[in-house]
Amino acid sequence: MRTVDTAELAHELEAYLQLVKEGEEIVIHDQSVPVARMMPFRQAAGRDQEATLVASGALKMPKEAMDWERFFLADAGNVAEDIAVEAVLASRGDR
Repeated sequence: MRTVDTAELAHELEAYLQLVKEGEEIVIHDQSVPVARMMPFRQAAGRDQEATLVASGALKMPKEAMDWERFFLADAGNVAEDIAVEAVLASRGDR
């Protein structure tokens, strides 16, 4: 993983984008404080619409694969509607 200051990144953007395309991850610093990370965008075949949403910031990819077997075997229980809505909104973060 490489690090780069914002001024250097602005000056050499094409070179850093090429490194990312080649698989490198880059941490961007602003006055020595890490503020962002550039990493390769990996997409599965047939997911062009999903890729467009991710690129626009409208969708975030999951950090890990869903364990569907565990999900469907879990006891759902009874949850009050207001608690369920609150949990869903909290899980969405800034979206």
